[in-house]
Amino acid sequence: MLSYDELISLLNKDPPLVEQMIDPQVQVQPNGIELTLLRIEMHEGTGAIAFDNSERKLPATRNIEFDSDGWAHLPRGSYKIIFNEIVNIPKNIAAIAKPRSSLLRCGATVETAVWDAGYCGRSESLLVVHNEKGFKLKKNARMLQLLFFRLDDEVQKGYSGIYQNENI
Repeated sequence: MLSYDELISLLNKDPPLVEQMIDPQVQVQPNGIELTLLRIEMHEGTGAIAFDNSERKLPATRNIEFDSDGWAHLPRGSYKIIFNEIVNIPKNIAAIAKPRSSLLRCGATVETAVWDAGYCGRSESLLVVHNEKGFKLKKNARMLQLLFFRLDDEVQKGYSGIYQNENI
């Protein structure tokens, strides 16, 4: 796993490992970089996946508005969240993410996939509110910590799926 000093070094490269951070002084942690909330969307239909991506169908979503103070009250359920930051992962690094412990203590969590070597874009994750009373979330909240790992060898072909450079 990359250390704080390695993360800072990669933030100063072109392109930076993570860009459009609200406050790098706060978001860069000893073991990772925190991603913050840009928007929340509610699923409005069914999705589908199969072995062949030609049958993939992503469900429609609807944006959930923040109130005048920047808060959204979320009932129990699942939501798509989009982050403020753009991630640019070199071909010799991959990443995984874990929710912030405060999120867990509130009865909510974030589910993520692997950030592959070579991925660039504004990422999305799944927010799951387990708390029966719901959960309040403020725009720009720090949601998860992205943990970066150096690979033994650089991959020849980095991520090239449909989510590459998405939402930039």
